[in-house]
Amino acid sequence: MVNSENKYDYIPGTCNIGPKEISIRKKATILVAIICVAFVILMLMFHVNKTWRLVLFFPAAAFGVTFQQWYYKFCVAFGIKGIFNFGELGKSFTVVQKEDYKKDRIKAAKMMMAAILFGLITSILFYLWP
Repeated sequence: MVNSENKYDYIPGTCNIGPKEISIRKKATILVAIICVAFVILMLMFHVNKTWRLVLFFPAAAFGVTFQQWYYKFCVAFGIKGIFNFGELGKSFTVVQKEDYKKDRIKAAKMMMAAILFGLITSILFYLWP
């Protein structure tokens, strides 16, 4: 979220990364989307056994989590570790309040579950596609 000085602030369970970290998540989302599309094209092009289509789960789930991190401005790994970063890459700060850490873990768990669900649905639909 943005404060009055136009800087991002840590908000427990809502926002734990700033512009530099968000930019990395955006680039990762684009890369994983390209990998997903390439996977689908290659599988269809080479008429691979349909069972192998289920492997799409992994890049699709990766897309699901990276997209959410970019969209929500919330890093899953940071949420699990109890840290946040709004400055230089590689520099993080520890979440001090237990209640804040709990909110971050809940948000991270919800995002991981959503990514897994996205990966499952995507891979099953691709498997069922003729």
